[in-house]
Amino acid sequence: MPKREHLLKIGVSGIRGVVGEFLTPALACSFAQAFGTYVRGGRVVLGRDTRKSGEMLTHAVASGLLAAGCEVVEVGILPTPTIQIYVAATHAQGGIAITASHNPPEYNALKLFNAQGLFFNNYERAELLDLYHQSDFRQATNEEMRRVVTDYASAPKLHVDRILKHVNLERIRVRRFRVALDAVNGAGAMITPGFLRDVLGCELQAIAVDPRKPFPREAEPRPEVLGEIAELVRHCHREIGFAQDPDGDRLAVIDENGNVLDNDDVLALAVDVALGRLPGDVVVNLTTSAVVDDVARAHKRRVYRTPVGEANVVEMMQATNAAIGGEGSNGGIIFPAVHLCRDSYTGMAFLLDRMAETGETISSLAARLPKYHRRFGKVAYEHGRLGPLMQSLETRFPAAELDRSDGLKLLLPQGWIHVRASNTEPLLRVAAEAKSAQEADHLLKEVLRLFGA
Repeated sequence: MPKREHLLKIGVSGIRGVVGEFLTPALACSFAQAFGTYVRGGRVVLGRDTRKSGEMLTHAVASGLLAAGCEVVEVGILPTPTIQIYVAATHAQGGIAITASHNPPEYNALKLFNAQGLFFNNYERAELLDLYHQSDFRQATNEEMRRVVTDYASAPKLHVDRILKHVNLERIRVRRFRVALDAVNGAGAMITPGFLRDVLGCELQAIAVDPRKPFPREAEPRPEVLGEIAELVRHCHREIGFAQDPDGDRLAVIDENGNVLDNDDVLALAVDVALGRLPGDVVVNLTTSAVVDDVARAHKRRVYRTPVGEANVVEMMQATNAAIGGEGSNGGIIFPAVHLCRDSYTGMAFLLDRMAETGETISSLAARLPKYHRRFGKVAYEHGRLGPLMQSLETRFPAAELDRSDGLKLLLPQGWIHVRASNTEPLLRVAAEAKSAQEADHLLKEVLRLFGA
């Protein structure tokens, strides 16, 4: 059994934990009441993914919001980016998505959005947590009690309409792309088939698109769990395959040969599309591949790097008025002209539009990117060990250029190493990149050896 303090994680996007162990209806209700107090009893949008605990937590969160005098707008099961866009477009005071994103099904979470449909920044989060810990919540009187209303139709249309402003829809529809989809029976199961088939005109072969069923694979769309959709692409002669996580913000891409593309390469392709159409620089996190730097350099643009976490990337994108950004290692593409959030739907549309424009296959587009090799590992995190572990890295690589803005990143002539504490789990995450597979393997093994893993 994990330690009790690890059962609930408060991070850059909100709170999450194992349901029933620490994330309880009572806690969700209290946190929602704190949120309602923070937004001064305004209108709050509430949506969720397809986890079994989602309906229970929706009732708990709605109760807490109502207790604080909020009007609650339930939008049902929707992808997180769709909810974020709806919050901003309808001028709500904030929003809550009940989803644990890529975490296993026993987890759930409250993702918190401000009036702009963005994750809370550090200041907003600190104020909200102070309210929560003080338990000084607004208590609506009987006369102040508001209601729950529903709007299940508007949000998807808002999302799709924004995407279509930035691609050539006719060009995509004429191609009638043969596409495969794995929506992991998550929130994407509600709108992704229609987006690909009805809006973009694709010939669709889909699996895991029943929101009533459990996740058929691990929630995070990593290559090792995407065997079924890879085989579907090969067997049904699809030109491209897409796989989502349960809340539809992360995207994995499978080429026409059934190979899962590296997430950093997918982001690099999207960056290339965006920079070819709009002015502005690029913002990515510290763990994102240098391939993005190469693509940006070809467009004579700059790359800014931030700590891992969508909120951190978005904050820097706002500060620099970036054209595009994201987090390559986790399949997150952030295109602010649609919305400042990770959005798998913009990624799908961009890739299909580029294929239609060039006439190339997705594998040939990826093959033209500069080649880097990335390796990832993780080490069980124990409080008190972090300082000595980081010091051992600095000692082992004395000539490295150091970045301590998020754990420790070491920039080396042959590549880089990044070690940081996970935002969502009690782990140290290790990433390494180099121009050769052998060097990438060596860098990762050296770190794990130093850490005794």
